[in-house]
Amino acid sequence: MSNFVLRTISGILFVASLVGALIIGETPFLIVIGGILILAMYEFYSLSLKARIKPQFSLGILIGLSVFIGTYLYATGHIEAIYLLGFTPLITSVFIFELYRKHKRPFHNIAYTLLGVFYVAIPFSLFNLIAFKAETLQHTYSHEILLCYFILIWANDTGAYLFGVSIGKHKIFPRISPKKSWEGFVGGLFFTIIVAWVISLNYSNINFAHWLAIGLLSAIIGVFGDLIESMFKRSIDVKDSGKFLPGHGGVLDRFDAVFLSAPIVFAYLKIMMLI
Repeated sequence: MSNFVLRTISGILFVASLVGALIIGETPFLIVIGGILILAMYEFYSLSLKARIKPQFSLGILIGLSVFIGTYLYATGHIEAIYLLGFTPLITSVFIFELYRKHKRPFHNIAYTLLGVFYVAIPFSLFNLIAFKAETLQHTYSHEILLCYFILIWANDTGAYLFGVSIGKHKIFPRISPKKSWEGFVGGLFFTIIVAWVISLNYSNINFAHWLAIGLLSAIIGVFGDLIESMFKRSIDVKDSGKFLPGHGGVLDRFDAVFLSAPIVFAYLKIMMLI
């Protein structure tokens, strides 16, 4: 089976699983996003071992899941914002536990452990604040904005890949990512604009100007997210973050644009009072 066919099949299955979870409802959303968060953090910590760093796997993932669950409880009105300070003891414990590990570079371990939380867990936890809205003693779940955000991310990836493979010649950042080209970047923006327009026709609660802004933010910041993940992999001399998705690499590879763009898009949605 060729790499293109393998990449296509695994990509379709992955997209179908994520889209299905978002559409079906609250429980599948929490299970799938929470599961991806765990896999992504595990990949990140596993890669750091290649740099002779020994992060605190279990505690780091526990903190990441706690942030995810905490934001869900806050978004659905089960707890007040003040209770999110409960993360403080967990973060402090990373420093304390490192005292007993007797590693030569303890602060490298602490830094990578906490970086896994900030780089992976927090962006994914923001999805709760986008998808859920507390209403008195109840809460509502709405998948539309989050689903459209992912569709815009995928549109940009598809356009960048097709244009980059077919006509890509001028490299954006050859030192970090030799295959990423300006032609691909423009192609990704073109696809993103078209898809943003189509989304605006089918989801009229938010006008085209906002969808265009969300799409452009996702595409432009997403490129930096891709480059930063490539920089991380290049620093430890690996090609893919893992083998979770045949033809696509690992979970980090699949969500590299999300880690950086999700906080920016969330801020835009909040400032514009769209959520």
